[in-house]
Formats: sequence, C-alpha cells, structure tokens
Amino acid sequence: MQKIGFSGTLDPITNGHMWVIGEARSIAEEVVVFLSENSTKAPKFSAEERKAIVLASCAERGWNNVAVQIVKSEYTARVAKRNGVGYLIRGIRSTADFDYENLIQQTNVEVIGGAKTLFVMPPRDLGSVSSSFVKALEGPVGWNWTMKKFVPAPAYKAWILAWLRKEWDSLWRERPHSAEWFERLTGEQAYGGAERHYHNLDHLVHGLAEIRAWAANTGAAPAHVALVKAAFWFHDAVYAHAAGEVSNEEASARLWLGSGLEPDAVRAEEVATLIRATDHFQGGAMLHPLKDTMLSVDLAILGQEAEVYQAYATGIRAEYAHVPEADYNSKRAQILAHLRGKAEAGTLFADPFFTDNYTAAAIANMSAELALIAGR
Repeated sequence: MQKIGFSGTLDPITNGHMWVIGEARSIAEEVVVFLSENSTKAPKFSAEERKAIVLASCAERGWNNVAVQIVKSEYTARVAKRNGVGYLIRGIRSTADFDYENLIQQTNVEVIGGAKTLFVMPPRDLGSVSSSFVKALEGPVGWNWTMKKFVPAPAYKAWILAWLRKEWDSLWRERPHSAEWFERLTGEQAYGGAERHYHNLDHLVHGLAEIRAWAANTGAAPAHVALVKAAFWFHDAVYAHAAGEVSNEEASARLWLGSGLEPDAVRAEEVATLIRATDHFQGGAMLHPLKDTMLSVDLAILGQEAEVYQAYATGIRAEYAHVPEADYNSKRAQILAHLRGKAEAGTLFADPFFTDNYTAAAIANMSAELALIAGR
C-alpha cells in the first residue's frame, strides 16, 4: 500500500497515537496524519502547534515518511480519498470503541463516499491511553511525572511549557519584558538547558504544584503564595558547576533583582531573601516568615513515590556526571545520611504541611538509595 491515513484531534498526541502511526508505517510507504480543526472545540494547542508537535514526535523516532495535513470543516474520510488515501487506520481499545468506530466507518464509506477504515488493537499498556485521559492528569502534585509516561517528549514539553506560561502570567503578565523573561528562564540557558537533568523544567513544574497544594491545604494568603512562587521560579535559574565569585543561589537572587519584574523594592528583596535561603552557605542566616515553606518545597522531591524519587536520583547523578563514581558515591552518601537524620528527627521539612505528608516516604527513599550506594 502506498498511502494510509490516521486522523484525530491529537490534543495532545499520546503514545497510543504514536503506536497506531507506527502500525500504519508497517503497512504503507507513507502515512498522512489528518489533523482535525473543529471550530466547536477549544483545544489546548492550535492546529499549527499540534502539527509541529506531531512532526517533532515522529522525527524523534526517525520516522521520515509521516506527513501532517490539517483538515478544516470537512469530512476527514472525504479529504483523505480526495488526496489519494484509500484507507484510514484506527486503534480499537474496547468493544465500545469498535461499535463507535464501526458506525463512523459505515458513514464514511456508505454516506459520504470517503476512505475505508482498518482497525488495529493496541497492546494492553496503551489500551487506556487517550488525549482526554492525559488531560485529566494535569494539576495535582506529581502530575507531570505521570503524564511523561503517556506522551512523546515533544508533546510533553509543549504541555508543561503551556502550563508554566499560565503560572508565570498569573504573577507577571503585565510587567515589562515579562515574555522575554519567561523565554529566558524556560530556555536553554536556564531550566530548559540540555545539561539540566534534574534542576530543569520538571523540577520547576513539580515545585510550583507543591506550592499550589500547600496553599490550598493551609489557607495561605495570596500575597504569601505569590512570594514563594516568585522565589521558586528564580531559585535555580543559575546552576553552574564551576566555582564562581558567588554561589548559584546568590547569582539567581541577583538575576531576580535585576529582572525588574517586581517594582516594589521591599517585595523584591523578600523574594531575594527566600532564594538565598536555599543557599547551603548563607541560607542559615536568612530570616523570613516563609523561609520554612520555601525550603520544604525545594526538598519535597525527597518524599515522593519511589518511582519519582528514582528519576530524581538519576537526574542528580547525570548533572554530576563529571564527578568520578567513587567520589560521587562518597559525597552523596554523606548528604543522604545527613538529610535522613534530619527526617528521622522530624526536622527535614520545617513546614508542618510537608512534615506530615512527606517525612515517612523521604526516609524510605533515602534509605533505599543509601543501600544502593553501599552495594556498589
């Protein structure tokens, strides 16, 4: 078969969709993805954005025989046939899917004279993966780590950037140069950098979600929430291994103060104080009522589910790939033993909300990593 089509809204494209496209590639020489633009729906991404995400997701896998065509206010099956595509491929996940798709197939062929449909059944682990399923994951603490398992990397990055942009705009939409600062912090020179294996966009999303949860469960004042969010946005903006004149945290605080995003000098200094509170060298001297919360948010990753913690530990090792294994293990074990001791004493998370929710898991996670290091 020369051509076969695959249609959908793909908002976002999921690993289930990618599996079907892969099956299509095994059947035909060329796959055409017909991307629906429905004026009655309000998708997260525009049709052009979705097209770019689909192409990037296919390119990432080396699939160079996949094209994307946007369909506007037309029957996809009719557009497909008009473009020399005689068959569309669809994934069937359940009997309900089959009944629905069979009705669509009959309509496509018998009513509008369009392309016929071939049905394939995805493997069990992809059987429940759909765009609506992925959309429903957004929001709670850890949602990004879960979503990452179900969508290709370009779709994941586009999604979290869109989420981060809403968070950013809630703080600084009207401030001068706001858009430029968002691009800077999420770009290659900061959290979006290729060498950022943990202190990256994932870390940023996770921390901001933690702040949301803290605020919702403690009734924190909106002004306090905004201060902690602002500090978290900038606290790891500068992250370099080479020794400089100042620490990364101090450099990040100065970057914040130079951004001009907060015109109120007192509030700007408060944010800088919270950023400096995360500094190993000078943090102890920093005083602010929200310091305990800021430090707890930064350490919250230690108390996550084992799978998320393991991803964190792997990322930390990758960021210190320049350090020899023996040296890394020795230093890492010292740090973990110190932090576990604080957790066992109930002082790792200074904010009670985090103490109550994450202490037990943090002890278990760090103990598991220490055991792994000892066995190397």
